[in-house]
Amino acid sequence: MQESLTLTLADGTKVSGKSFGALRLASLAQDKLAQNDRVVGQGEVVFATGMVGYPESLTDPSYAGQILVLTYPLIGNYGIPKKEYRIQGTGYRNATGKIEQNFESNRIQIAGLVVSEYSEKHSHHAATRSLAEWLKAEEIPAITGVDTRILTQSLREHGTILGRLDSKNLKSKISNHKLYDPAKDDLVAKVSPKKPVFHKAGKKTVAILDCGMKLNILRSFLARGVSVWHLPHDHNLSDIEYDGLFISNGPGDPEMAKKTIATLKKSLKDSKPIFGICLGHQLLALASGHKTYKLPYGHRSQNQPVREKATGRCFITSQNHGYAVEKKMKPGWEVAYENLNDKSVEGLRHKTKPFFSVQFHPEACPGPTDTEFLFDEFIASL
Repeated sequence: MQESLTLTLADGTKVSGKSFGALRLASLAQDKLAQNDRVVGQGEVVFATGMVGYPESLTDPSYAGQILVLTYPLIGNYGIPKKEYRIQGTGYRNATGKIEQNFESNRIQIAGLVVSEYSEKHSHHAATRSLAEWLKAEEIPAITGVDTRILTQSLREHGTILGRLDSKNLKSKISNHKLYDPAKDDLVAKVSPKKPVFHKAGKKTVAILDCGMKLNILRSFLARGVSVWHLPHDHNLSDIEYDGLFISNGPGDPEMAKKTIATLKKSLKDSKPIFGICLGHQLLALASGHKTYKLPYGHRSQNQPVREKATGRCFITSQNHGYAVEKKMKPGWEVAYENLNDKSVEGLRHKTKPFFSVQFHPEACPGPTDTEFLFDEFIASL
């Protein structure tokens, strides 16, 4: 028999449903939990609108510390593929090292999952287990039977909000100070790798500062015959040889990633090309003297329209972020892309040096892939 779960938001809103994931005390900030509450997940409650791609979304490190609401009404219908690695000689020319193919990291990153209707049966040739089995194996709570349309409307009206999943109703209204706020943690340090790894695939080499990188970024470089130094977010770049610097996506408040910002400030004094995506875009902005701010509810969808200011071309993009860069530009910099929904900054470019960044995901998996050409543009500048 499925146990009931309650999603409780910081404003006192409570939504009940049935559990189809793990029932456990959250390991994240466990010391902050009341012992008499069976809390199974807590964090910032956000939503995403993709019709497909839940295995990729759940393993995206940018969702670390967040309870994810999926707005598409049917989730789990195509199951979960097996973990599959490619090594030297089997996929990326002469690439070395193991690279996961079906997910964006080596584990589920979200703190909890909320869906309208979980599909008990799945059908897909690549599936090896159900979504519920995967969630239970990785100890992630999940709730089904929720009207995600109403919940999403509430999130859009009031903005992203802190929340928690409980296996019993709480007796009193929860206030914000009792809830775990991932924005106050250095989440980048938690999701970044601890050791550098070198993938040899060609003559040119890109150094990636991994702040919570989606693996399709790594795959995108290697597929183009570029060698990669896959580095921790705080790695000393003077230790390695490279032709260009890349700063990845990742979770949390960009101002918390102080070590990465300090590294970027030094790199901006050099002439080597720099490319940033998502959090990397925000970190490049901060390192160059710009400011960032928290969006009311963030951009988390696969259909965000973005316009390139130089050409007027419009692209459909995938996005997953809660912060944005302010429009006021420092001397020498310009806004390269803008969001057509809210006019927020979607890309920066230096007017004379090979430095640029975008808020959206050119490597988006499962898509769209309208802006993949940005990898080619960066590689051409090396």
